[in-house]
Amino acid sequence: MEASSNKDRPRELRLIAEDDDAPDEGAAVSSREPGDLVSEVIRESGLLTPDKVDQTRRRAKGGSFSDALVQEGFASSLGVARSLAEQYHLPLVDLAIAGVDAGAAKLIPLAVLERVCAIPFASDGATIKVAITNPQDVRGLDELKFATRLNVVFHVAARSDVLTELRRLGRAAEAMNATFLEDIVVGDEDGQDDLEADDGISDAPLVRLVNSMIFQAAEDGASDIHVEPQENELIVRYRIDGVLHVAHRVPKRLAAGVTTRLKVLAKLDIAERRKPQDGRITLGAAAAGRMLDIRVATLPTVEGEAVTMRLLDKSREVPTLAEIGLGEQMQLQMSKILAKPTGALLVTGPTGSGKSTTLYAALAAIKRDEINIITVEDPVEYRLGEINQVQINPRAGLTFATALRSILRSDPDVVMVGEIRDGETARISIEAALTGHFVLSTLHTNDAPSALTRLNEMGVEPFITGAAVSAVLAQRLARRLCPHCTEPYEVKADELRSLHVDEVRTKQLEGTLFYRKRGCPRCGQTGYRGRVGVFQLLEMSARLEQLASEKAPRDALADAARAEGMRTMWEDGIDKVASGLTSAEELARVCSA
Repeated sequence: MEASSNKDRPRELRLIAEDDDAPDEGAAVSSREPGDLVSEVIRESGLLTPDKVDQTRRRAKGGSFSDALVQEGFASSLGVARSLAEQYHLPLVDLAIAGVDAGAAKLIPLAVLERVCAIPFASDGATIKVAITNPQDVRGLDELKFATRLNVVFHVAARSDVLTELRRLGRAAEAMNATFLEDIVVGDEDGQDDLEADDGISDAPLVRLVNSMIFQAAEDGASDIHVEPQENELIVRYRIDGVLHVAHRVPKRLAAGVTTRLKVLAKLDIAERRKPQDGRITLGAAAAGRMLDIRVATLPTVEGEAVTMRLLDKSREVPTLAEIGLGEQMQLQMSKILAKPTGALLVTGPTGSGKSTTLYAALAAIKRDEINIITVEDPVEYRLGEINQVQINPRAGLTFATALRSILRSDPDVVMVGEIRDGETARISIEAALTGHFVLSTLHTNDAPSALTRLNEMGVEPFITGAAVSAVLAQRLARRLCPHCTEPYEVKADELRSLHVDEVRTKQLEGTLFYRKRGCPRCGQTGYRGRVGVFQLLEMSARLEQLASEKAPRDALADAARAEGMRTMWEDGIDKVASGLTSAEELARVCSA
């Protein structure tokens, strides 16, 4: 693929000409570190302000300056590759479009490819095309040439794409190694191994198999791992962007060994197979750049023990309200709500809808030195500086209710309750909102108006509910369309009507471009990458407070809120479809009109 001309690209990418992953002693251009050269070129060009250059250098911390540019949002990985290709007069290849031939990828040892950060993507038997990320690394390029007898033609590719392909190669190699497990793990044909005699947990191949399962899930951005025994095999599925995908199919005879290894890591009783157990695995090293805290739950099934693992990323940063998907108008409303000194903000939705992340984003927005913020959570998903976070421990008698009683004696200004699970927690939380505290919590309901009736069902007095609750935010998570492979199409009025769009909005949107999924290597052929929130915000008013105190039904509350301007989640989702963030098909999957 030929590089495009400078005038077709954003100006900030034109002079990003050097990469800094490995200094090249033989380069004649400069004796300085490549990262220093890049930063000086950008500083002198005026493409970035000195403050932003310094910000990027701090982000790099001695690593890749080009990677830091991408992480800070000043350039795209493909944009950096395009500039490198032009600087060194090499062709540019987009691996997501060109693809990687499996046979070509095996023609150079994986260890060499990982060391140089390169990937062969095509070969005709005499010539091999290799995608590289650092054309200045002369020593690395020579190593690639010496590793094969074929004529090597270098192309420049985005570093993120090359790393993705290298990880895929590594997992394939790991899977090949795992095939030897059948010769190591001893058991009878129905899979009932004598674990007391030899559980197989010390066998290095089995350890590598389990590690590979966890690390691959981390690399793929999975939130959960499901290890499920079937009649003839052990199925491993990853939940990525809210949807389960089959990742591995392990021979049945290895099932007991895999389960036992996971139970050992989670410090569970390996001899107990008839009762559910809960544990956790804390990784001492980063997995794919993520510090993971893994919650493990076992469940006896007719085919053996199933294991479910929830991956909590302790190293990720708290997103902002804008980053989770709140529109501008809703952000303004939330800012006014969060500025109140007392009251309760409830976030509702099903399990896995991002409620806790929204609470953390709200805490990050109000955190300041003048107020004391205390949280009680299960589990603590994000570590927030200057905030006192409490992890509940039911075995020690520390529940949400008991922790709340102690917290309210600790002079808090803001209290965040991870989840209102029972009537006692509900009553203490809502009453705290009436006694000079601002309370944030989550509740399991389908929409915002239902939260008020749910509190009444849990034993909270209706007049207290109406007076204490400031707002309710209901939400779902829809998968974002992959930015690399979206397919535009012109939306018709009939489709808009089938999506329950009102006539006024239909006239506004008819003939505009909507987008749908297609699929590419960058998104695993799913057409989606990441998720965005779909929201419904109910802000309490005098009328709604009166209805709540009168124990009005959910429909009456919803009608009154709609009359005062509340939008449904579906309407918010249609706006996100119209802006190209998600598809109509995905919106219909996560919520109803």
